[in-house]
Formats: sequence, C-alpha cells, structure tokens
Amino acid sequence: MDAQGRGRADNIDPADQWVLNPNTGEYELRLSTSAPQSSVPGPRRPASRGGTGAPRRRNDSKPGETREMSTVRAGNVPPPRSARRRGGEPEAPQGRRAARRPAKKKSKAKKILAWTAGGTAFVLVAVGTAGYLYLKHLEGNISSTDVGDAGSKGFSKDEAFNLLVIGTDKRTGKGNEGYGDKGSVGHADTDILLHVSKDRTNATAMSIPRDLIVNVPDCPTKQPDGSTKVIPGTENVRFNTSLGQDGRDPGCTMRTVEEVTGIHVDHFMMADFNAVKTLSSAVGGVEVCVTHPVNDKESHLKLPAGKSRVSGEQALAFVRTRHSFGNHGDLDRIKVQQQFLGSLMREMSSSDTLTNPSKLLDLAEAATKALTVDTGIDSISTLKDMALEIKKVPTKNISFVTVPVLDNPADGAVHKTVIVNQTAAPQVFDAIKSDVSFTEVKKQQKQAKDAQAAQLNGARSAPSDVRVRILNGGAQPGSAQETLSWLQTSKGVLKSENAGNAPAELKNTTLEYAPDQAAQARELAALMGLPGSALKPGKSVINSQGLPAMTLTLGKDFKGAGVSLTAPAKAPKVDGASTANEAKCAS
Repeated sequence: MDAQGRGRADNIDPADQWVLNPNTGEYELRLSTSAPQSSVPGPRRPASRGGTGAPRRRNDSKPGETREMSTVRAGNVPPPRSARRRGGEPEAPQGRRAARRPAKKKSKAKKILAWTAGGTAFVLVAVGTAGYLYLKHLEGNISSTDVGDAGSKGFSKDEAFNLLVIGTDKRTGKGNEGYGDKGSVGHADTDILLHVSKDRTNATAMSIPRDLIVNVPDCPTKQPDGSTKVIPGTENVRFNTSLGQDGRDPGCTMRTVEEVTGIHVDHFMMADFNAVKTLSSAVGGVEVCVTHPVNDKESHLKLPAGKSRVSGEQALAFVRTRHSFGNHGDLDRIKVQQQFLGSLMREMSSSDTLTNPSKLLDLAEAATKALTVDTGIDSISTLKDMALEIKKVPTKNISFVTVPVLDNPADGAVHKTVIVNQTAAPQVFDAIKSDVSFTEVKKQQKQAKDAQAAQLNGARSAPSDVRVRILNGGAQPGSAQETLSWLQTSKGVLKSENAGNAPAELKNTTLEYAPDQAAQARELAALMGLPGSALKPGKSVINSQGLPAMTLTLGKDFKGAGVSLTAPAKAPKVDGASTANEAKCAS
C-alpha cells in the first residue's frame, strides 16, 4: 500500500512517523493531523465483553493515544529500521518526530535503482549474446578464397598495406542476367589497388585498366579437393583475363598486379554487380553528377544534367556506362567509377550513416554478403580492424589515380587496348611502394625527410676504404653476387665480399655498422641509393681478411644492383588524379 493509502499527505515519508507508544510498548505510525485521514484496516481484535470482534474505528482510541495512532497500532506493518537506534532503543519519546537516518533506510528510489541495475545487467547480457550471434551470422555471409603465398597471411594495424579491390563481370544474382556477356566466367572487370600508408595519413587508390596488355604469370590455385593446380601463364593478354580465364582465381590477379607494378598485394576483396546495388541502397543512395543529360541504351542509365542520387540498378548503370562519357572508352569509365567510389566513401563516413543503426546494419549485411576475400582477412574482427584503419585516413588525402598508359601500337588505327607507359608509370609505382602520398601531407613528409637527412649527413669515407659483407635476405637469387660485382667494378668498393644467404628474410634492405664505421656507412648508402631508414647502428663483423666490416643485407625491396632504393621525396603528377573529398561531374 502506498503512502496515501496509509492516510498521509503527499511527500511525507512514513519512515519519519514511527514513534513509541508507552502505553502499549509498540511502535505506531503517527501522521500529520493536517493531512487528510482515512481509516486503515487492521486485524480483528479478540472479542471482549460485549465486543463484536469488528475492527476498531477511528474513535476507539485508548487513553493517551491519538486517533492516528489507533488506526495503525494493531496493523501488521513493522516499524522501519529508522525507528530504532542501534541496540533497539527508541529514538524519541511519544509525541516527538523521530530523527531521520537516511543512511539506514532503503528508500523507494534505492529499490528502483537496485531493480534497474539487475535489469540492466540482464539487458547487457542479452545484447551481448545477440551481438555475438549477429557477428557469427555476418561471418557466415563471407566467402573466402585461399590464394596461398600470393598474399599476406594476416593483417597488421601497424604497417602499410595494399588491398586489391576486384569487381567482376560475372552475371550472378537476381536481375543481372541481362547485362552484357551472360556466360562470363567472371573476369577482372574493375580493378583498384588501394594502398593505405603506414601512418594512416593518406591512401592511394590506383585503377588498373581492364584492357591493359600484360603478361599473366604461372598461377598456383587451390582446388576443391585441397590439391594445388598450377595454371600456366600467358603473354600479351588483357589484364581482365587474370581472373576467371582457364580457372584462374583472385590470387592470379594479385600475382599479375605484382608482375606489372612490382607492388606486393597483401589482400583482395572481390565483388560482383550486386555489391554496387546493395551498398548504394544501404546508405540511402550515392550522389553523382553529370554535365549533360544521359540516356544510355547500353547501360540503361537515365539522368538529368547536374546532381542526382542513384542506388540499386541506377547505381550499377552509372558505374557501367562508358558510351555516354568522354571518348566512350574504358579509361573514361574509370574516371566515372572513381567519382562514384569517392561519393560512396563520403556517404559511408557521414554522420547520417554513422549515427543511423538501421543504415549500419544494412551496410554490414550488404558488405558481407557481397564480398569474397582471401583467407587472411576472412573474419569479421579482421575486416572490422581493416575498415577502422582505412577510416583513419581523411577523405581529402585519399587519392584516385590510374596506371599511366599509352595506346597499344599493335592495335593499329582502332585503339582497343593500352600498354604501360614505361616513362611515367614506374614513378607512380615507386611512390606507392615507398609509401609516399599523392596529396600534400607536408608535416609527415618533412619529418621523414629530416630523419633521413640526419642519418646521411656527416663525413664520408673513400669507396676504397669501405669494408662490407653482403647477404641475400629475400632479394632475387644471385643478388648478392650481382651487387658485389657492381660495387667492385663500377664503384671501387674493393673491400667487399659475398657472404651468402642471411639467416632470415627481411622486408627492407639494411646496412648495419659500428659507431666508428658511420663514415663508411654514409658512403655506401650514397653509392647504392639507400634511404636513411636502411642505416642501422649496431655491431661490426669480421670479414675474411680478419678485419671489421659492415653488414649489407639485401631485403625483398631490393631492385637490382645500381637501382636506387631511396624513396622519392614527392609523388609524381598524374593526369586525371582526384581525391575522395572532391565532387566532380562526369562529362
């Protein structure tokens, strides 16, 4: 029964009204006489002489007790703990209000808090269980392919990484039967190599034209029975045949990218037509812009001039359209695709998406169902980690570039394919391999340059005074002997020798030297084009003549004798380059 039912005014705690009745020796509830009163039924009294056993009425009080006391004296509600002092003595005589001891009572608010805490714990357990089950559900959406040693085994949050995004032209999925070649095995139709810098200040998305003429290397592929089948390579073929053709898997495309660019690909993500439709719909549409009205009969794209928001079928039509833009070729379609991806990135990172649980869940479902990845990243936790690392990069520092190409002379008058521009492309590839930004991340570039200069500045020895032992720690076979011959015949470093293979492979070439060999180290670094980061102060070793020498270990980044390893100070200018924060109009 609440306080009002006990006959007291609002906002008066009954715990403050219990007093000792000296006539009965019991604690009784005394309410304010100004409050509205109501009778409170109690247990029946034993029948006395002439009595009926009925409940006492308000005017049946004993001598010395108030009407209010009599209404509850025989009640079955025990006095609160605040009515007694420690030791059981009364706090105040009859007629005085008992002193409040809030620390001793359990108020209604505390009871509510206690219940809520228990309820919250239950809710957290339920949510945690549901979250776990949902993550397991998402993980069940993901398809993966074992690409063997074509990629990296795991994902590191502390290193730069290269992710190959492959869009296939396979016509699987509802509503995709009518597009292009119905019987396509799924070639590498759209290909973007995403490089994310080590410090997460920048990223470069480099598009690779599907009609680029390349040499596809031999490719080991995992078969359904667990065996490995090597698919022979082919020369002078379109890049898109690196996937699907002759049973090639995404690992073959990864190997082809490395063959063409020299850039190692760590992981891949592959998506079909449905990915564009579902992802664009999950974010509520992607804003695009065209300079003129489009009514493309091939792709079925219909857009007015200016800005529009596309999703689903229209989004797919936008990225497939080429006959309505530029010279109707694949290179102009690449620009349109880059515009779409930049807009999608902005949409996915917008507050409207990040604060909308429904959108986030739709994105999670769409992304996991649409993607096939390598086994190195085929768990939800790893994909989440990768996504969070990419999210650290500001959109203004995500650059879109395309492999510099030239028309293929072998095509004659009708240009159907392209070849790598051997003058411009190597600079682009080197910038990506060297983790150099295509945007102005000035602070980081200056710090790196200053650190490198500090290593290389100072006195240098004559080449004839340089003593070094050369080890192969991951470079191509024969690299140590090739470097030895080059140093001795071309640079006069006669006190050098081939020490064979290193105990372990290294990602980057290193030169270890003792403090008194710093001048020798600077000279050798200058002769070979080693970056300051390659110089490792340490210990000297004893060479075959019994003299102290430095140790040069050629890592996987070694490009050949006489080829500089010094990172370019600045990335080259690339025609048509853009950034993810730019909203350009397709023309």
